[in-house]
Amino acid sequence: MRLTIFWERMAEHFGAAYAESFARDHVMTELGGRTVHQALDAGWETKDVWRAVCTAMDVPASLR
Repeated sequence: MRLTIFWERMAEHFGAAYAESFARDHVMTELGGRTVHQALDAGWETKDVWRAVCTAMDVPASLR
C-alpha cells in the first residue's frame, strides 16, 4: 500500500483533521506501543499499520 493511499484511508475514516491527530497521539498496542507516525518512521509497512488501525478502531470492512 502506498503511503498516499494510507493517508487517504485514514482521512476517510477519521476525517482529515482528526486523522493526523490520531496518528500523532494515539499509542496502539497493535503497533507495539507506538503511534502510527512512530511505526511508519520505524519502517513498518503501511499495509501492516493500516491493518493495526482497522483492528484497533473497528474500521468497517468496506473501508479496509
